[in-house]
Amino acid sequence: MAVLFFDKFRFDWKKPNFINNDRLIFSKGHASPLFYALWAVAGAIKKSELLTLRKFGSRLEGHPTLAFPFTEAGTGSLGQGLSIGLGMALNAKLEKSPYQTYVLMGDGEMAEGQVWEAMQLASYYKLNNLWSIVDVNRLGQSGETIIGHDLDRYAERARAFGWEVVVIDGHDFRQINSAFNKLNKVKNKPKIILAKTFKGKHVSFLENKENWHGKPLNEVDLEKALKEVGAVDQKLTQKIKTPAKNPNYKIQIPNKSQNSNSINYKLGEEVATRKAYGDSLVRLGGVNPNVVVLDGDTKNSTYSEFFKNKFPERFFEMFIAEQNMVGAAIGLSRRGKIPFVSTFAAFFTRAFDQIRMANYSNANIKFVGSHAGVSIGQDGVSQMGLEDLAMFRSILGSVVLYPGDAVSTEKLVKLMAEHFGIIYMRTTRAVTPVIYDKKESAKDGGFTIGGSKVLRQSKKDKATIVAAGITLFEALKAYEELKKKNIFARVIDLYSIKPVDKKTLLKAAKETGRIITVEDHYVEGGIGSAVLEALEGKFPVEVMAVKKMPKSGSPQELLEYEGISAKDIAKKIISR
Repeated sequence: MAVLFFDKFRFDWKKPNFINNDRLIFSKGHASPLFYALWAVAGAIKKSELLTLRKFGSRLEGHPTLAFPFTEAGTGSLGQGLSIGLGMALNAKLEKSPYQTYVLMGDGEMAEGQVWEAMQLASYYKLNNLWSIVDVNRLGQSGETIIGHDLDRYAERARAFGWEVVVIDGHDFRQINSAFNKLNKVKNKPKIILAKTFKGKHVSFLENKENWHGKPLNEVDLEKALKEVGAVDQKLTQKIKTPAKNPNYKIQIPNKSQNSNSINYKLGEEVATRKAYGDSLVRLGGVNPNVVVLDGDTKNSTYSEFFKNKFPERFFEMFIAEQNMVGAAIGLSRRGKIPFVSTFAAFFTRAFDQIRMANYSNANIKFVGSHAGVSIGQDGVSQMGLEDLAMFRSILGSVVLYPGDAVSTEKLVKLMAEHFGIIYMRTTRAVTPVIYDKKESAKDGGFTIGGSKVLRQSKKDKATIVAAGITLFEALKAYEELKKKNIFARVIDLYSIKPVDKKTLLKAAKETGRIITVEDHYVEGGIGSAVLEALEGKFPVEVMAVKKMPKSGSPQELLEYEGISAKDIAKKIISR
């Protein structure tokens, strides 16, 4: 890190967001004391601030967070840093920018599958601007790592994944310098330095010893250690070389997508919301050059392929590696892009750790999950997203949307691009009729984050049905059946599940006396939970949701099997 930081690295610390700055990610976030010390020696922070490490209110937290201004992304959940670096390197390629991305990794996190997902994608995209430095010190938190100090095996694996490899003694400055110089000449390949090191080097009772992970020395041991280390220059300072001041490339960074003509969907036309998402991406991409799209080999199902066909340079195929896909989106987001990340809703669950870490990195990512709920039909339970609403609702400050038709999808995709932060949209596999026209969609301010639409209401309403997506149409069918029996129910399209339209829900509860939620999702954490929380126990809520183990079958069979069909909604209202 000393050789990198004060010889190879190019960074203007007075302008940490300068577009030409190289990027340094400490994937091994527990090495944060080293990270902070480097910036202190560089003069970017006062050395006295190092004494606030891990104290409440300090910028120097136990693992790097964005409270520290030179942190590229929050780390500490191991195995994620290389994916974030990959996203930043992709951004540099896209912008034709000269900056390099360096990722410090620990050998322990090399056991994480996400690391190898990132390595294969980096070589696939020929990212010669991405560097990994692996501290192979043999020791994990509780014992030896999987292959210890066998650097030849690490090298074989890295080469098999298409990386240019140099193996060095990590304590030899000449070898370190030579490795950087050699790799700097490599073209069309990502680069990795495998550095053999010994934890606690030069301190006899620490060197290469287990059970010292995360443990500070007591005063007696500290005194012994300092004697063995020898004199340290407490006043040492060193300058970081600065990058070129003027970029030779042009970047457009509009804050919001501009207005353009809406897609001409006709009332009653049957369009799957997943297809409307694809249409909307193309429209959005044409007016906002910061929009990029990532997909995990599902682009012909999520319809993100529409964007790929129109803007291939801004589409990144991430293959079936969802954790790396989310990590790369973090990196792209941190460099000013607006990533739309799509796959089947069910498959986001395997990347939940990456999604929560994205939030801690203040990332601006738009997640879109298709094939949600039992209504996908014959594919069976493994493909059914039934936990996704709960998962994304649990992210602090997130937004969760669930449009019912093509028009609402288009409006909400635009809002997603304009709103900063983590947003999830759930789309439906089956076609659904367009129920909103341009005039209707503009009522009450149009579609808003935190809004809803009251589709059916009267002074005779004896209950309120709250639904979204596929069950919205079951609710509308139930309404028509009940109306034939002179029974009236209010129907609310709760397209914004977080934040939820508390005002409209409270009004409906007061006026109808009964709230019934219907959703193609498990009971826990979905629409019913959102409505219960909004009403704060002031009114009872009857939750109709997926409560049985799903199976293959036709969409209608499954909706009826789970008791969330139009027939079941009508029956519930009549039965009381």
